Amino acid sequence: QDAFVAFHVDKVLVSKYLKPLQIGELAPDQPSVEPTKNEMLVRDFRELRDTVEKMGLLEPSQLFFFLHLAHILLLDSAAWLILFYFGTSLLPFVVSLLVLTISQVQASWLQHDLGHLSVFKKTKWNHLLHKFVMCHLIGASAKWWTLLHSQHHSKPNCFHKDPDIDMHPFLFTLGKKLSVELGIKKKKYMPYNHQHKYFFITLPPLLFPTYFHCHTFYIAYTKRYWVDLAWMMTFYIRFFYTYGSLLEIKSVLAYYFIFRMLESSWFVWVSQMNHIPMDIYYDRNLDWVSTQLQATCNVEQSLFNDWFTGHLNFQIEHHLFPTMPRHNYWKVAPLVKSLCARHGLEYQCKPLLTAFADIVHSLKNSGELWLDAYLHK
Repeated sequence: QDAFVAFHVDKVLVSKYLKPLQIGELAPDQPSVEPTKNEMLVRDFRELRDTVEKMGLLEPSQLFFFLHLAHILLLDSAAWLILFYFGTSLLPFVVSLLVLTISQVQASWLQHDLGHLSVFKKTKWNHLLHKFVMCHLIGASAKWWTLLHSQHHSKPNCFHKDPDIDMHPFLFTLGKKLSVELGIKKKKYMPYNHQHKYFFITLPPLLFPTYFHCHTFYIAYTKRYWVDLAWMMTFYIRFFYTYGSLLEIKSVLAYYFIFRMLESSWFVWVSQMNHIPMDIYYDRNLDWVSTQLQATCNVEQSLFNDWFTGHLNFQIEHHLFPTMPRHNYWKVAPLVKSLCARHGLEYQCKPLLTAFADIVHSLKNSGELWLDAYLHK
């Protein structure tokens, strides 16, 4: 099926694991597509994917990713060298923080590429460098990320199936229909009518230094990802040894927490601009294209937007072709737009600041819908 094809690079290898599960072939008179799925859209998308493969758009540019990794390592080193050469007064301290934050966020975009197997043709090289970038450079578990992110891509914005929206309803109420449903049930974990205000001081600055920080270690330990844990410890040993040689313990801890907050804010605004404003509801078992289009939108292309978002401004193309190297998204975008136009699907693309504002607007609207339903007798 389309999801299987989208996620796997070496289809011959992974198909071997499916053979023991085969029950039999469909009878000739049985439909190959479920009634909830658009058969014509499924057919046209598969033709598009064949075209994409023939155009070589799934082939990675080694130079692109090498230069990206080089600029991450350069910034990572520069953050420490700034403190080493210019001292630990306020200005060098702040500049070093900003440089390390940029390095960490760009590393998170690169680990995303590696986790999707889009940097190397060989899966094992993607996995190996993924551990280096995610575990050693960032300090989180690569397998933890893969476990959660694969679920997100399979069913984006589907409640109970996409872990990225597990914040509903405990911290935020998301989506128009879910918000009304929550209000009718008289559920109130938070003052949701104010969620567009407390969003600024909760999710963006605190996701990384609190929840993610604990959750990645919890999953790695409980699922016995011992190799990941060993790699992760190399990050903390390196960080506290190098920065501890220049800063007092209180300053090191403050430095660490602040750059995690800055990194978290950058990541949350970029990662949520494509999803929170979109449709959020239970899984309706739609076809692959419809599932992705209803949950994703794009942000306008520019050199800055591409770099700032790690090419996640092309979220639609990324969700349709998750193993595609990001430097090719712009090439396939016109073909995807044409497919959407042919089938009457909305292809949303907006300016960067508008996308950020839409996060707040959607939270405000969801909170108001919840309140109306909650107060209705």
